[in-house]
Amino acid sequence: MAKLLIHGGHIIDPSQHLDITGDVLIKDGKIVSVGDTRNTALHDADIILDASGMVVSPGFIDLHCHLRQPGFEDAETIATGTLAAARGGFTTVCCMPNTYPPLDDRASVDYVKQLAAAEGYVRVLPVGCITKGRRGAELVEMDELARAGVIGFSDDGEPVASTRTMRLAMEYASRLGLPIIEHCEDKGLSQGGVMNEGWVSARLGLRGIPAAAEEIMVARDINLAALTGCRLHIAHVSTAGSVKLIRDAKKKDIPVTAEVTPHHLLLTEERVMGKTTGSNTLAFYDTSAKVNPPLRTCTDIKALVEGIKDGTIDAIATDHAPHTLVDKLCEFDVAAFGISGLETAFGCLMSLVHNKQINLMVLISQLTCKPARIIGTKYGELGTLKTGTPADITLFDPNREWLVDSSNFASKGKNTPFDGELLKGKVMVTIVQGEIVHKDEDIRVKRRSRA
Repeated sequence: MAKLLIHGGHIIDPSQHLDITGDVLIKDGKIVSVGDTRNTALHDADIILDASGMVVSPGFIDLHCHLRQPGFEDAETIATGTLAAARGGFTTVCCMPNTYPPLDDRASVDYVKQLAAAEGYVRVLPVGCITKGRRGAELVEMDELARAGVIGFSDDGEPVASTRTMRLAMEYASRLGLPIIEHCEDKGLSQGGVMNEGWVSARLGLRGIPAAAEEIMVARDINLAALTGCRLHIAHVSTAGSVKLIRDAKKKDIPVTAEVTPHHLLLTEERVMGKTTGSNTLAFYDTSAKVNPPLRTCTDIKALVEGIKDGTIDAIATDHAPHTLVDKLCEFDVAAFGISGLETAFGCLMSLVHNKQINLMVLISQLTCKPARIIGTKYGELGTLKTGTPADITLFDPNREWLVDSSNFASKGKNTPFDGELLKGKVMVTIVQGEIVHKDEDIRVKRRSRA
């Protein structure tokens, strides 16, 4: 493979506490050197990518996305979803098992892996089901799925209601050294709910989902993790009460980690009423803001940001959930839950940096080395720019402004509440194992001919 030199960028790698200006040299899909390599590499590189004015970081890792294939190819495919990931700066994505058929046996996992190898733009790591058919009754053959290469187990979207079944799942997962990735929702409390329970749901006449529906299950699963010793990863945390429960569990050394999504960090329940322009709110039932767990309150957002800053929240994940227009352009009560988020995630999150709510090093760690640790030692070489590791790299301009236009998404899912928003911070180049899989049209690359 050709030698690729990323020249003159601002290199930030939280895994090494690295914050310097310099070069990154790549050969045979691996990182050869990081730092001041200009004296020799400029004359030796086959491809030179000028990174002036850009940040060079490890490739982003998304712990939680939905690629829909097999079964729901009208909403997304592995090809379109991974291209969207590349545009968003993600070099690795963990795909959830709520496909059709679900990823509950080796054949289905092998199918996804083979298709990703043939058609994917970025690395795809499958998550296996906890129970057969995601029905919450009979456990899958967890050992078989582990051998097939799943990085954890989840019935995402369908929480395991039976405490006994979840205990057994955690005991098996603990022996396998893999995490349980749990969608925490007490469906007895949330049943029929379509948004956060509060003043907005009351005003709109919509049935609400109380914060307690999440927090009750978070508390249950933390207690089961303490009992079994299983690594528990709590998906898409959305409430202040959940943050407190996770913080207290970590103080007791219970093996729990957690993720939060960009939309839960940036949007409140009021977004369901539509966008605000000046002093006017365009009041309507905006299904692009319908998501599960629902958008919550300003108090919850403040707690989530504090959770990132103090280490309670371990990672930011997109929960990319693409849907067809038919699934979203309908009455609010019957519209599908979910936001298509891979391509807007980074630009949205940079608002937290520009507003000085978190610093850039913290944000990058939430997207790189910290999710890599949750995936586990098998993929310990991800999320870093250490010499000898796979050359998965994201280059971004922290100050580049761009307008979100969902019609230009690579993803089939155009369902985003950020459509038409001006974001500041844009992914410019994405590199997976030394290969450029996404390059902004403004980026120029020099190629040397070896005559």
